[in-house]
Amino acid sequence: MRSILYLLLIISVLCVFESPVLAQLNNPRGIAFEWETDTTKRSVDLSEIMMVLPRKSFPAIDYPAFIGKKQGTTAFYKHEPVISVAINGKAKAYPLNMLTMHEMSNDSLGGVPILPTYCPLCNASVVYDRRLNHNGKDYLLDIEVSGMLRNSDMVMADLQTESWWQQLTGTAIVGELTGAKLDIIPSLVISVNEFFNRYPDGLILSPKTGTKAEERYGTNPYEHYDSKSGMPYERFFDHDKLDKRLPAMERVIDIEGKNGYKIYPFSIIKKEGVINDSFDDKSIVIFYQKGTVSVLDNKDISSSRNIGSATVFSAKLGNKLLTFKKESKKFIDTQTNSTWDITGLCIEGPLKGKELTPERHSNHFAFAWLNFYPESVIYGEE
Repeated sequence: MRSILYLLLIISVLCVFESPVLAQLNNPRGIAFEWETDTTKRSVDLSEIMMVLPRKSFPAIDYPAFIGKKQGTTAFYKHEPVISVAINGKAKAYPLNMLTMHEMSNDSLGGVPILPTYCPLCNASVVYDRRLNHNGKDYLLDIEVSGMLRNSDMVMADLQTESWWQQLTGTAIVGELTGAKLDIIPSLVISVNEFFNRYPDGLILSPKTGTKAEERYGTNPYEHYDSKSGMPYERFFDHDKLDKRLPAMERVIDIEGKNGYKIYPFSIIKKEGVINDSFDDKSIVIFYQKGTVSVLDNKDISSSRNIGSATVFSAKLGNKLLTFKKESKKFIDTQTNSTWDITGLCIEGPLKGKELTPERHSNHFAFAWLNFYPESVIYGEE
């Protein structure tokens, strides 16, 4: 009898300890809490985090299978967007239409453990290095989709400590690793066609994942979400928090300087074709090219509107600072009159074979980026 009373006492104490913490989470559907996260360590208020789906709701595609150009150009629509990553002479492509269903993939490339991520609600595509040194300790993280959101952006969770991470920023916000930040790996969002033109020996995710999501590849569950006059879903994002400087669903690209961030709206990038710019200590160039469709427009991605690709590079090649112009759909540097492609490879002229260094950047909707980084400088409004 005493043992039973003692056990009940322990349970009641634990409930008293846990309830105030769990009660702070935004959990309108009453989803079961399945985490052992140390929620006493956090950098944000737990009420900002919404539990949307149970843990493990998104089918994982960790260390997935890949296919080459011949199969890849048949399996995927040539104008659909992929996250292109190149490391140590190896290149892989992660189609956004597949990542819409999975949101991430623990993988490796060129000997580097990587994490390509995509949150369709924020159109946020970022690739992270899964290696972390925090407080003098080294980690190799395996990361999953938590089923939670914060300000409409995916909250990720690592399996090693069950800390929670903000996908758009790569920062741990709750748990043992709170305050740690993952390193961004340079990547490009380009079309399938552009990827294989640049990397004929590259690999693309195989659509044979063995998951129930297979039957949905090539379709968009967020039909017309990114329309020009569209808005983020109000149930996931408070419209009172919208930044009025840019339309909510304007696509933006960010770069980081010594003192913060600068963003470049797609509408301006598209109009100018090439942007030569500098921010803090960086000189950069942005290329724009038609030929990539949205994955958040029509239900059938192959019939979605063309939004194009925008890529960002350091404008320095060795010790030489290059400036660029666009003529007849070609990117040309004014110093040598060499021609470059959308991936930063010189394909014609005195510099043929040279490569520009990709600037670490990512793609987002303006509402999401400006919510997390409201102090960002906006190109064209300096």
